Amino acid sequence: MGYSLAQKIIRDHLVCGDMIPGQEIGLKIDQTLTQDATGTMAYLQFEAMGIERVKTELSVAYIDHNTLQNGFENADDHQFIQSVAQKRGIRFSRPGNGICHQVHLERFGKPGKTLLGSDSHTPTGGGIGMLAMGAGGLDVAVAMGGGTYYIPMPYIVNVKLLGKLRPWVAAKDIILEVLRIMSVKGGVGKIIEYSGEGVSSLSVPERATITNMGAELGATTSIFPSDDITYKFLEAQGRPQDFTELSADHDAVYDETIVIDLDKLVPLAAMPHMPDNVKTVEEIGKISIDQVCIGSCTNSSLFDMLKVAAILKGKTVAPNVSLSIAPGSKQVLTMLAENGALADMIAAGARILESACGPCIGMGQSPNSKGVSLRTFNRNFEGRSGTKDAGVYLVSPEVAAASAINGYLTDPRELGDMPEIIMPERFLINDNMILMPDSAEEACERAVKYGPNIKSVPTGHELEKMITAPVMLKVGDNITTDHIMPAGAKILPYRSNVPYLSKFCFAVCDETFAQRCIDGGEGIIIGGANYGQGSSREHAALVPLYLGIRAVIAKSFARMHKANLINSGIIPLTFKNEDDYDKISQGDMLRLENISDSVTSLTSAMLYNVTKDETYELDLELSERARSILLAGGMLNYTANN
Repeated sequence: MGYSLAQKIIRDHLVCGDMIPGQEIGLKIDQTLTQDATGTMAYLQFEAMGIERVKTELSVAYIDHNTLQNGFENADDHQFIQSVAQKRGIRFSRPGNGICHQVHLERFGKPGKTLLGSDSHTPTGGGIGMLAMGAGGLDVAVAMGGGTYYIPMPYIVNVKLLGKLRPWVAAKDIILEVLRIMSVKGGVGKIIEYSGEGVSSLSVPERATITNMGAELGATTSIFPSDDITYKFLEAQGRPQDFTELSADHDAVYDETIVIDLDKLVPLAAMPHMPDNVKTVEEIGKISIDQVCIGSCTNSSLFDMLKVAAILKGKTVAPNVSLSIAPGSKQVLTMLAENGALADMIAAGARILESACGPCIGMGQSPNSKGVSLRTFNRNFEGRSGTKDAGVYLVSPEVAAASAINGYLTDPRELGDMPEIIMPERFLINDNMILMPDSAEEACERAVKYGPNIKSVPTGHELEKMITAPVMLKVGDNITTDHIMPAGAKILPYRSNVPYLSKFCFAVCDETFAQRCIDGGEGIIIGGANYGQGSSREHAALVPLYLGIRAVIAKSFARMHKANLINSGIIPLTFKNEDDYDKISQGDMLRLENISDSVTSLTSAMLYNVTKDETYELDLELSERARSILLAGGMLNYTANN
């Protein structure tokens, strides 16, 4: 029996454990990336470890999230990150150089390497044949220090692509179709591996669009083979030496197989408020729209931008529509400017934004109240845009540009013949916005710069024998990290200030939550299925820790958030009988009896509802290492002890 592509890379990087699905394995990490919304905390944690220099092959710190500077906070964080990067051996991508995933794909991604990033869309690197995974900042900090990254060995799902996309159908439509089939929780504990004749018809940027949005499946990562198409991309980026041919063995056995005929796909859209709420554009109909946003790490490549420019050329954006476009990197923006495509966009009435995440994370460009916004982004969670009652649809660049011209949701096939896009044989290479770190000798003289908004990392304490605390909040299914710890221009500047940030915790669900926690001391959260889906932001665990949350009891957890809860010292438990979820009310006083004994060696725990005099059995699915972390009160304590 042969190996799949993902299994081959895992095998080559396996530090400990057996490649048996569901069992914990440890992986050697070759590369790391951080961004500034999660990076400040990651580097505070790295500094707390006392390690002089990073031990990875390559680590890069990107500034792409908190680029709106209407106060000193973001600028101070950028200075802090830059000073740590230069002192500790990390490359620093300056503000304006581009979105981390786009730049890393262009300049640093290498087939066959492992990449760990403090951003949930790090799997973008799978488009170039990397085993690229998102994680909490603390896991990334440990990897930078030479530590092993631990995950449950994933199941491998083969998505077999047949045929070839028809005109006006895009890579975005492929991943929307996968989401329609699998759902936002269908990829939990799995790696999505693409194969089939259809793979050879997709460019690296198109593959990266698909692997990027695989994060919305809840998947550990997604990956494409490294082939002639990969080589041509790397050669065009001036680094053919980074190419390695990689593919699955012909007799590889997969845990699941999904077949998609590309010839049969049509333009699709994810409707509010979930990426798997997918219908055809034709089914949704010609609804009036207010806004179109093109860009994000999903669809901001030169290939995407040239398509948009060709559609807009000679046209004018409809008077009822605000169109913004954010090229994904300085390389993309410069090449658009040099070949005239940028002028076509501007002439059509597009508002050109800097090469950054921008509207995707609620950093500007919020829609009007009850507005309809078409976005080429990866998430359309309620309120993520910055306007709670907005209706956000996820679409391809082709649908977005056609709709911007017409003023309503448009099937681009109505435009006639699709413009031919000719990609350049060579990309413009200019890495002057990436700062190299100091040498080890120079680093001794460099001081790390801490601004007044940067506060210490909250830590837990050793787990006691029993926890008695009230239910501070009860929530339903598919609670995202945006629900727990929102992003946006008003909140992101405080990612390095957990005490202030705590004011906004769960405000989307219950504006009184934070104050109740402060008034009540310790607490427990009750959640539904797929609790914590979405981004890798460990603030969704660190802030509840600061507010006294000791445990989260849910029907099921998203992978990254469960890991972040463990790293923070918050116990993740699941209901053995999901019907027990309905028996618990917000405000009930709960008791986790003999919890330290359960965490030490058991696979279950008993929960006593003091208010209702009822007892429930909970599952406690933890590796031996996770048990040790929880007993120590979190990863930082565990690391200090070991």
